[in-house]
Amino acid sequence: MPTPPHPRRRLGRALALSLVLTTAAVATNTPVAAGPPHPAPPDLGPNVTIFDPSMPVSQIQATLDAAHAAQVDNEMGTTRHAYLFRPGSYGTTDQPLQIKVGYYTEISGLGASPTDVVINGKVEAYNRCLTEGGTGNCIALVNFWRTLSNLSLRVNAAGQDGCRASANFWAVSQAVSMRRLDISGGGLSLMDYCTNGPQYASGGFIADSRLPATVNGSQQQWLTRNSEVESWSNGVWNQVFSGVVGAPDDAGFPDPPYTTLDTNPLSREKPYLFVDAKGKYQVRVPVARRDTRGITWATGMTPGRTLPIGDFFVAKPSDSVQVINSQLARGKHLLLTPGVYDVARSIEVRRPDTVILGIGHATLTAVGGAVPLNVAGVPGVMIAGVTIDAGRTESPVLLRVGPRNGRDHSNPHNPTTLSDVYFRVGGPHIGRTDTALEVNSDHVLIDHTWVWRGDHGVEGFTEGVNGDTDRWRTNTGRYGAVINGDHVTATGLFVEHFQRYNTVWNGEHGTTILYQNELPYDPPTQADWMNGKVNGWAGYKVGDRVRNHTLHGGGVYVFNQNNPSIRTENGFEVPVRPGIRLRHIMTVNLSAGIIDHVVNGVGEAADMNRVGAPVYLTQYP
Repeated sequence: MPTPPHPRRRLGRALALSLVLTTAAVATNTPVAAGPPHPAPPDLGPNVTIFDPSMPVSQIQATLDAAHAAQVDNEMGTTRHAYLFRPGSYGTTDQPLQIKVGYYTEISGLGASPTDVVINGKVEAYNRCLTEGGTGNCIALVNFWRTLSNLSLRVNAAGQDGCRASANFWAVSQAVSMRRLDISGGGLSLMDYCTNGPQYASGGFIADSRLPATVNGSQQQWLTRNSEVESWSNGVWNQVFSGVVGAPDDAGFPDPPYTTLDTNPLSREKPYLFVDAKGKYQVRVPVARRDTRGITWATGMTPGRTLPIGDFFVAKPSDSVQVINSQLARGKHLLLTPGVYDVARSIEVRRPDTVILGIGHATLTAVGGAVPLNVAGVPGVMIAGVTIDAGRTESPVLLRVGPRNGRDHSNPHNPTTLSDVYFRVGGPHIGRTDTALEVNSDHVLIDHTWVWRGDHGVEGFTEGVNGDTDRWRTNTGRYGAVINGDHVTATGLFVEHFQRYNTVWNGEHGTTILYQNELPYDPPTQADWMNGKVNGWAGYKVGDRVRNHTLHGGGVYVFNQNNPSIRTENGFEVPVRPGIRLRHIMTVNLSAGIIDHVVNGVGEAADMNRVGAPVYLTQYP
């Protein structure tokens, strides 16, 4: 039986009730139907399926239904898959294509623009039912690790029942991105109110998309960036909009709990694979942009440069790190096809402007205490669509950007960018690291990450009679994200459950837009959760010497399930200086443990007297 959801999940379910509102048949990367002649695709391995618009809708539907059935409960599995659609139209008015998306699944169009691939139907994620096939415990709070991008969705619910026909449902939580989408013809709901009524979901990310009327519903926190939205229904705890046309005003914060920036200070869209007019496979690499609003593709192709697929080493999980590093040293970019890569020595990125693009949630797993990915202090590196797992032997760090000591050649006009890069310590297997993400270079953009020390999983979670105590000693991660570089920007920084500071920001002129954190559930005693003489470690720490830092929209949650008496002094801890600005921050109690203050001794306690009711500060100082 899957591990029961943690109490943020259970609390969410109770609160939400008050709201009104792989498969063997598809293991090929060659097109699955004959179409007009076009160049053969690159060898993307057995876990990529490419659809052609000439294929019968029924055949595409059957393939994707089988994929979902295999992945809907495969939360800690090793199967990874990408389903890619060549330019054209899929589904009809009478026979819509209705796609359900499970774990470690990417659904993406292969057009140069999102409008080049049209899905007439729906692409959805529903609540996951965790109890023996019934609907007594159906939630979206563990709907992690899935991707939807680069297509137009013409919502068509033909054949669905009345409730399911009311919207396109995308009920998800962390490590899920929606990018480069054009959705019309029906509404978008970020919660599933049809499977056993409304249930909470816990965070997501939308970028560079045109959206219809959108029901936030039970989503606890969400970032929408550089997009257009017809309307937005409500907020729960923390809803952030940055550079979004049609975003709601935030003057009434915290009722509703909106944080709105008219323009986004720094963006660089994720690289994407596409097929050009001659049928050749290319990778588009967008440029960095500052102080922007709205989508990149309204008047043509997203600004940037195009790289032919021949400039990439297309890696499979069977390829050794030695081979990968040799190809990188020759000047190749790297495309990681879906699968799990065991990494016993660092993949070294030493050349400026190198692109590392993972598809289908390609996963790098540390072996023998290795640092899976190491980036030199060079400008313009882009890492996208990669998950990095800790291994059984402790790694010093899972991804290092820039040397700890040495020259840094960063460039403010060409920032190194991490897009949809996810980290996991524990879950499918025991994991150990000192730090997950370490950024030493200046001028780095972190555009959506989930840095997770697992609160549930397979190993180290139920061993012995004291499973939670065992987990504290077995699946170890001291720090989630440590930012030492200057002028680092994070848009969508989700960091959870680490055993000291979840995030430490030591660099100057840092900016975070949406921070979400949950403190660790499993300290056995208060003595295990002490920062010197201080009770606990803040969820977000700005270094004592920092003089300039900005945070827009941040939340720290507590649920000390192993020992509900444990206290944490502050959710946020920052120097008190004129250049330090925190806007729209909160703490919340999820029915165990206490956060005494929001920041630096200011703010009421998030304790058992206000379970589920956030403590907000509009600004600090």
